[in-house]
Parts: sequence; structure tokens; C-alpha cells
Amino acid sequence: MDYQPVLVKRHPRPSSSIRNAESRYWRQFKHPIFVKEYAPVTSVHFSPSRPHRYAVTAATRVQIYAPRTQKIAKTISRFKDVARSGCIRGDGKLVIAGDDTGLVQVFDINSRAILRTLDAHKQPVHVAKFSSLAPTQALSCSDDTTIKLWDIPSQSAISTFSSHTDYVRSGQVSTSNPHLVLTGSYDATMRLFDSRTGQCEMVMGGNNACGAVSSTTPVEQVLLFPSGTVALSAAGPILRTWDLVAGGRCTRALSNHQKTITSLAFDASAGRLLTGALDHMVKVYDVSTYKVVHTMRYPAAILCLGVSPDDTHIAAGMSDGTLSIRRRQPRASEAAASDLPFSSAALRSGTFESFLGGALPPIGQGHARDKGKGKAISGGDVDELRVESRRTKRLKEFDRLLKGFKYSAALDSVLLKQVPPSTTFALIQELIHRDGLRSALSGRDDVLLEPILHLLLKHVTDPRFGEMVCDVAGMVVDMYSAVLGQSPLIDSLFLRLRKKVMAEIRFQKELVKAKGALEMVFASSALVA
Repeated sequence: MDYQPVLVKRHPRPSSSIRNAESRYWRQFKHPIFVKEYAPVTSVHFSPSRPHRYAVTAATRVQIYAPRTQKIAKTISRFKDVARSGCIRGDGKLVIAGDDTGLVQVFDINSRAILRTLDAHKQPVHVAKFSSLAPTQALSCSDDTTIKLWDIPSQSAISTFSSHTDYVRSGQVSTSNPHLVLTGSYDATMRLFDSRTGQCEMVMGGNNACGAVSSTTPVEQVLLFPSGTVALSAAGPILRTWDLVAGGRCTRALSNHQKTITSLAFDASAGRLLTGALDHMVKVYDVSTYKVVHTMRYPAAILCLGVSPDDTHIAAGMSDGTLSIRRRQPRASEAAASDLPFSSAALRSGTFESFLGGALPPIGQGHARDKGKGKAISGGDVDELRVESRRTKRLKEFDRLLKGFKYSAALDSVLLKQVPPSTTFALIQELIHRDGLRSALSGRDDVLLEPILHLLLKHVTDPRFGEMVCDVAGMVVDMYSAVLGQSPLIDSLFLRLRKKVMAEIRFQKELVKAKGALEMVFASSALVA
């Protein structure tokens, strides 16, 4: 029978060091990649369609990145002035962007050709977006205080809204109704417009705003929930929620940032909200309670933020021209589900651009067979095979020593500082099962005995290993009590171990007394009730 490696038991961590599920999830977004642009990154937008390329707007160009490689796939630089708000349409084929001259241009993402030029604004256009429900319509918001809803094929404005009195720097077409447009302005108000009437249907903010910040604070960002019934706004460091069904009533005001919030973004399910601010921080909120569940720190002030539709990438643009991309490796079940939209028909009809930055799906289904350590898997053709080799799993050092019955050396190998205590005590447990612990502890001088006593001294009060520490300590005292007094270092370690055990016993007695007193209090209160 083959040798079975030592099974290391996972012990629950002390409550002070437990990371909740939220923190563990968001910490999976690690190993950030930093890309240096020539100017502040003012916009990041992920394509809703696979492979979820993202448009990064900085200076006078919009660059399209491939999410798998984080490399630039396309560069659109046909702007006469600073570009703003590069946005990819839902099908991933078109890009729209505004600039500081007031132009709004629509580009083909593959050829980078200008398909439409929308020229009606007189001042910079900071918002240019496609309507998610009407792909042939687009929204533009300008510093000339006007908002326009465009029909792209005819290059004409369907509606023009001019109720704001200051710069309009944020806006969004509702994802539940293509006729509703929500905007935020530097006049400190949010407004909800209806393209069917051409009128402002609702005004939020100003004197009606809740929170500690003055009613004159500019609205930097607005965001609608997918249901279209709740809106979010960022004015200064305050995040506010608005109930549109109740007539635009402010229901909550949150202040978790130290400086102005510049970006708002949902995750794929809209169950978590991410906010980026000039204080270099990104905070994650649970939208059911609006409590901060995680915080990320960045090296510079954040101007824009984006989360990929498959929840695998977080991109942030900063004021110093740095683009940061954090990536999470999806689980196998998530990856399998994300491959479902592809089909063999898509492979035949599309070009390689459709899969730029993405992984190609399997061409065909085949049979697999195992032969020894090799694995042959059929590919697209009947006679085509791909051979995978499997390496034999190597044993760890203490397993190799244990396999050779070198008990003392195996114990020494797990007494090093970099070895976690769970592994050390798993080996000690295995030695106990083999009746080899006494053999591993015997015949040691003061140099070899010192790390064992340090281990016992460190973990004697740890509830995970306390019982085993007592067993090992009893055996060590029994074996080496006859030679005490020959090494001052060993004697001092034994004294420290004794003092720590006595202190723990006194502490446990006090806990038992406190527990008994509390039980009496609870019992008496239950009788009174």
C-alpha cells in the first residue's frame, strides 16, 4: 500500500482574525496591474458583451484593452481636444465619446472609423453613453447645461432638456425605461426627465437634500438601480439614496469618505455598490444595509471606477494618470457558466476579434481515455489527440522522513519558524498514533530541546492545541526532569512554562466564577419576568 501523507487538520481561527465572507471575496481581486497613461484617466467602461473589453479614456484618446492580457487592442485618437466618457455599446461593436470641443462621435470599434458626428453642444461634453434598451439612441450631457437624447442613424436630437443651471457632469438612461433620463449637475440637483413629454418630471437635491453637506455641493455622479425605482447620488463626500417611487424622497445619507466621491459602480448582480473618491479609497457597500463591507486603498486620487459584467476585473483610473486593474480568478463553476454563450456557429461566423482577449471554447465534444500517467483527449477531428501528462505529487520533507521512520528528524523539520503550528501538531499527532513520540523526543541536548520547549510555551494557552501541548509537556518533563539544573536556558524555559500554566489556570477559575455569577443573574431575571 502506498504511503499516505500526514493529514493536516484545519482548525478554526480565533474570532479576532476571522475574515468574513465579504472580505475574503473582495481580497481575491489581487495582483493589481498598473498602466501609466499620459494624463488623468477620466473614464473606464466595460463592454456588456463578451469578452468584456474595456474602454479607457485619457487625454485625447480612447484605448480598448483586452481583459485577459491587459494589453491595448485598439486606440481611438481622432479627437481635436481632450476626450471624455468613452463608452462601448451593448453588442461590443461601437464606441461613443465626447470631447472638450462639444463634439460627440460614434466609432466602429474594429476599424476605428468615425460613423456619426453629433455636433450640437457648445461646451465640453463630459457624458456620452448608449441607451441600454434602445441601442440606436445615445445620451450626451454638456457643460452648456443641456442634455440631449440622440437618434444615432439620423444624427438628430430626439429631445433636449435644459432645466439645469450649471454644468451637467453625470447622467444615465434608465435601464428599465428608455424614455427616462437621470442627470446630476453642479447646480446641486438631480433631475429625472421624460423624453415623451420633454419635461423635467422630478427634482431631487438642493434644499431637499438630507445630510450634513451644504445644499450647494455639486452632484458629481448619479446611478440608477436596475429596477429604476431607486437612485444614488454623490455630492462631496456624501452618498445619498433617493426613492423615485415616493416622488424623489431622500431616504439615506452616508458619509464614509473623507473627500469627494467621484465614481459609483455596481457589481454584476447590483447587490454591492463600489464608490471611489479623492481620498484614494474604494469602499464596497452591501445595498441591503448600506454598510461598508470592504475597503481598498489606491496610490492616488480615484477619478473613475468600473467592474466587469462577469465580476472578474475592477479597473480604476487615477488623477496621476495611473490605470489600476485588479483581477479575480473565477471558480471552475463560474468559468463553465461563462462559456455557455459561445457556440460552434459563433466560431464559424465570427472573426478572431470576437475572441480578442478571451479564451476560445472547445471546438467539439470527444472521448477521453487514461493510459498510465498520460491522458488522451480527442479534439475537433476524430484522429486528433491532445496528450496531457500528470506529475506524481511530491512528498513534503517531513513526510519523506516519516516514511523512512526517522521520527526525530521529522519532528525537527516542523519546528522551524515558517512551518504553521497546525502542520507541527498534525505531525505530533501522527507520531502519537505510531507510538513514536517518545523516540522522537529522546536523546536531545539543550540545543535540540530548546525549540520543543518554545513550541510548548507558545501554544500552551491556545485552545486548538492545548490538550496536545499538555500531553507532550508531560512526556518532556518525565524524560528530562533528571537532568534539570545543567542548562540555565532549559531551566528558564521550564520555569516560564510552569508560570504560564499557573496563570492560565487562575484565568480559567475566574472565568468559571464569572460564568456562575452571570447564570445566577439570568436565572433570577427569568423568574422575575
